[in-house]
Amino acid sequence: MTLAAQVPDGATVLIDTTPIIYVLEGNPLGAPFRSLFDAVDRGRIRALVTPITIAEVVTGPLKAGKDALAERYRRALTQNPGWTLRSIDADIAVLAARLRVRHALKLPDAMQLAVALETGCHALVTHDRDFDSVSDMLVLGAAQR
Repeated sequence: MTLAAQVPDGATVLIDTTPIIYVLEGNPLGAPFRSLFDAVDRGRIRALVTPITIAEVVTGPLKAGKDALAERYRRALTQNPGWTLRSIDADIAVLAARLRVRHALKLPDAMQLAVALETGCHALVTHDRDFDSVSDMLVLGAAQR
């Protein structure tokens, strides 16, 4: 069963950084996530990203001196239909701290999970094994296929 098949029509998923980088760069490790991106492109589901994701996705291109590529990636995640950028506020920060304590997550991962929970996402989509201990919501990834 594809990852997209595990998400009901009209649902929103938070997509963590690594799947986005894999798909944008055409990395073969992105193949399991492609069905989700296609479902977003078709309008069947919605994708949510955070400023953390934007910062992490554009870091590689900026480090390589590819400012235009970094800008293209930023626009892809913030100006395409189906994709929404969700800001992080004080309530999210406090929830992230609680999740960090409960699940021993790194702060960026705890922030991602907090946004997903606070916004009522159906799932968090990741390639990160650090979310394996999370039981607060559905976590979808290559290992969960």
